[in-house]
Amino acid sequence: MINLAQKDVKHTLGKFLVTAMGVGMLLGIVLIMIGVYRGMIVDAEVLLDDIDADLWVVQEDTLGPFAEASRIHEDFRDTLRVIDGIQNAEALTFQNIQLPKTPRPVRVVAVGFDPLGTVDPINPERIIQGRGLEKVHYEIVVTDTTGFKPGDTIPLLRHDYKVVGVTHGTVSSGGDPLVYISLKDAQELQFSYSNNRIRNDRVRGIKNSEARMVNTVVAKVKPGYDVNAVAKEIKRFKYKSVYTAAEQKWILTKNLVEKASKQIGMFTGILIIVSTIIIALIIYTMTLEKMKEIAIMKLIGIPNSMIIKMIAQETLLLGFLAFLFANLFSHLIYEKFPKRVVLEIPDAWMLFIVVIIASILASLIGIRKVVKADPSSAIGG
Repeated sequence: MINLAQKDVKHTLGKFLVTAMGVGMLLGIVLIMIGVYRGMIVDAEVLLDDIDADLWVVQEDTLGPFAEASRIHEDFRDTLRVIDGIQNAEALTFQNIQLPKTPRPVRVVAVGFDPLGTVDPINPERIIQGRGLEKVHYEIVVTDTTGFKPGDTIPLLRHDYKVVGVTHGTVSSGGDPLVYISLKDAQELQFSYSNNRIRNDRVRGIKNSEARMVNTVVAKVKPGYDVNAVAKEIKRFKYKSVYTAAEQKWILTKNLVEKASKQIGMFTGILIIVSTIIIALIIYTMTLEKMKEIAIMKLIGIPNSMIIKMIAQETLLLGFLAFLFANLFSHLIYEKFPKRVVLEIPDAWMLFIVVIIASILASLIGIRKVVKADPSSAIGG
């Protein structure tokens, strides 16, 4: 039996392929946007996984340093260490800073921790050059996207910091590069004031009581102890908010990323609708261009079912080719984006199902036109 769809596509092959490429680019952006969301989830978990703490103790009635301001005294670390069930505890700070660099500064998130302590947020597997922090002053570990290398000097506030190590893949929950400095240096950067401010405060009799503050104290729980029970005990008697690793991950992936996911979802839906409309318009246009031929086919006795099959096959083929171009396009450009984009096979298959459904719906416009075609129009007119 003659395959009408094959012959028709062959007749307009160039136009058909260009259309598939155009729709494919739209669908490729859909895959990229889904990948951006996946990347946000991965970025949100990088630091949590590297620190690998069982408990996050933060300022009372706050969600912690990743969601809102949190300040607690550094010595609460010592209080936490003597609580039954706590194996070790360390204080951490998190702050946004600008690293001076030509032609423009680099925005990063600085993690402050005690290099001599029991918690090291630097995953050794991520170090690609140099080493981690060993001194309590004026050393810094940067991520490779900052452009610095071991041996470079970075001026911050009143001191110069020597780059001793470079990591790869270390980002904050917002996707900004991470750098690591000692807790003492971080406190100076975050809580110290300029000389003029200090002099003014002294005149007013104000002391800088924030110099020994941190943003959170993280802890590991001893084997055999229930993490939730220990957290509940700290909340009850120490008047602090305490989150388990699972709860902290929920705050990041659900509370902070949720709005972004809704926005990405809306754009994704709009692009899919636009792609469906474009496919429908192209098939409708192609159907109009061969109405004379369709009328002749109906006049010589070719059944509607065969002509409808041709339209449906063309639409599905267009959707399938667009899907292939979408994957090719997305994989060619995703690494060019400034933040992490994660492309996963299940997302591609889900898009494939959506494209097939959209193609079937789009074909209905052309099919409707075919069914209403008058065979007598092939004669005269």
